[in-house]
Parts: sequence; structure tokens; C-alpha cells
Amino acid sequence: MTLKAASRLHSGEYSEHAVIEVARSLHEELGSNASLGFVFVTREWRADLEETLELIRLHARVPLLVGSCGTGLVGRRVEMENRPGLSVLLLVLPEDSFQVFSIPETAIEETSALNHWCTYTGLTPDTIRGWAILANPSFQPLEDWLKQFSRDYEGKPVSGGLASAPESDYFLFQDSGLVEDPVIAVAFKPPLFLAAFTSQGCRPIGEPLPITKAEDNFIIEIGNVPAYQALESAFMAVPAEERNNLRNNLFVGLAVSEYVDEFQRGDFLIRNILGADPQMGALAIGAYPRIGQTIQFQIRDAKSAHEDLIKTFREKRSFGQSPLATLLFSCAGRGKGLFGVSDHDAVTLADTIGDVPVAGFFANGEIGPVGKCSYLHGYTASGLIFFSE
Repeated sequence: MTLKAASRLHSGEYSEHAVIEVARSLHEELGSNASLGFVFVTREWRADLEETLELIRLHARVPLLVGSCGTGLVGRRVEMENRPGLSVLLLVLPEDSFQVFSIPETAIEETSALNHWCTYTGLTPDTIRGWAILANPSFQPLEDWLKQFSRDYEGKPVSGGLASAPESDYFLFQDSGLVEDPVIAVAFKPPLFLAAFTSQGCRPIGEPLPITKAEDNFIIEIGNVPAYQALESAFMAVPAEERNNLRNNLFVGLAVSEYVDEFQRGDFLIRNILGADPQMGALAIGAYPRIGQTIQFQIRDAKSAHEDLIKTFREKRSFGQSPLATLLFSCAGRGKGLFGVSDHDAVTLADTIGDVPVAGFFANGEIGPVGKCSYLHGYTASGLIFFSE
């Protein structure tokens, strides 16, 4: 069986004619019936969602659809920000090469046992190639669930996006309508090969040093000096002409592994600095650091984010295969507001990885790996690149 993919991005509010045209053109391009589809819509399409899904299933001849809402949508070389629309990716795959799970709150809240999710899904790490995750950001235990899920499938790509919408009007859907469950997870098996990417958009400043005193989410000492003093030293290492633009763009990078000879960008989990106390010398951060964990301060700006994205994509291109398709989840804080131009992430993806079918959306949080496990991120571009064996 030849694996195929096709995508479409439609700008505008719901129209029966437009959806039928999109669906028929996808089916015509594929030349056969699709097996699975990813569909992303803006909030304006919610009232007509069931009809939209039925029309796609009927005219594109695809039995299974999964998707969510986004404040903006992503397609092939194009990003639509703050405009209504529809983004669709269809895949022609063997029937036994994927499984879709809609995971209810009760299943997530009831367990923390090791390998629980392998038992729940009936899938072990050696039988799958990776996961695509869509989730509702209003579900509070989501980060704890992801930690357990990623632990059970350690070393396998787990990537995705959290639904986004004005006024927190989030929704997920599957097949023919809305689902109340907070997580939709799609497992992929051979003959697909998956490469997950996570571009946190930062560059390091200062030197990587160990945390020598910490409590809860407070870093008190770094390298045996007050944490605030260490932050000041890293900040002063930045050229003077750049400092004025960086005061609100400073972050911490926490090493996800100490077994590294020389730390690089992708070795750190980026988290916010929530506050600082110059008198106590402490920093409050959006994580729970460990004594002995390596930390390095980070800068996020358009230049850093652009360079990091190119570096990330070039690493995935090194697989040496031609990609089949891509799912792309960009933070709602990226786009034109960060880069000053439209279509940045989508164009960079096409120019670096290849101009292949793409679907995605601007997310209210991104899921992607750093090291062997996956985490929730902000201001990040994450996603999955599909390859055929």
C-alpha cells in the first residue's frame, strides 16, 4: 500500500459549498479513500461543526476524523491568524497502522501507576511509533497526566496542541461531533515513522551552573551564589545595546539530563521567571527545580525563535527521507506578533523540511519532547513529521 497525504486550508466562515469543494479536491488528489483525517476550525465554525464533519467524511470518503478549535489555523506555507477558517489533513494509511483514543476525565484522575497507560491502550512502546495529542487546556490535571503518559512511552514521540479560542470557548471533536473528554490521543504504528519537533525559541546567556539551594518553586542559590545575583551576571553578559529589549524576555532553562558533555539549546526545558526578590536573592519560576540540576538563563525574541526553529527543522531533515506530511502547532503568542511578518513558522517548515501537506493551528499550549520525555510548553512550535518506511 502506498502511503499518501493531502491538505487544504480554507479561509472564511462555514459554507456547505466550500466544505464539499475542499473534501472533493482532497479525495481527487489522493486518488483513493483516506483512512484518517485531522480537522481544525476556528470558533466561528462551531455551530456548523457536525455538518462540516459529515460533509468531509462523505465527500472525502474518510471514516475517522479528529480535531480541535484554534484561534488561528496553519496550512501549507500559510498561517491564518484571527480569521475564520478550516484546516484539513487527510492520510491514506493501512487500517492497522493507527488507533484513536478519546480519554475521559475519570481515566486520567484515577491513576498514577507505572505503565498504566500501556495497559489502558493495550499498546506497548515497542508496538508504536508515537502519539499525536489534542487536549482541552481547561482540564487542570493535564500536565500531571502528560508526565505519566510520556513516562509510560518514554523515548517515543508525543506531540500535539491544546485547543485555543476567544473567551476560553474550547472544544475537541471526533468523527461526527463534539467530545466532552479532555484528551484525544492518536497512536501511530509501522509503516509510519514519526519525528517530533519542539522549538522553544530561546538562546542561552551566561554559563550553565548547578542549582545549589532550592525550595518548592524557588531557586535560592545557583553555583553557591544568590540566584538573583546569578541572573544579574548573565544579563550583564549580554551586549549593552540588546539589554533594554530583553527585560521582559528572560527565562530559565532547566537541564532535563545531567549526562551531557556540553549543553546545547535543546537540552533545556524553558520555564517562566515568575518573580524575583533582590533582597533575599531568590527567583520564583514556573517549575519545581532540583538541587544539583543544571540551569542556564535564556532569552526569547524573534531572532532567537527564528534561529531555533531552523536548527530544529534541520535536525529532523537529517533523517534523509522525504516527509509525507506534517502537523504543526504554533503558540498563539508567536505568529505576526512575535516575528513581525505573517506565515513565519509555516514558511520556515516548508523551506527547511519540504513543501509537504500541512495542517495545524495556533494553540493555547504545545506538547512536545525535550530529551526522552514530553512536556507542556508555551511560546513554542511543536508537531509531528510523518515519514513512510
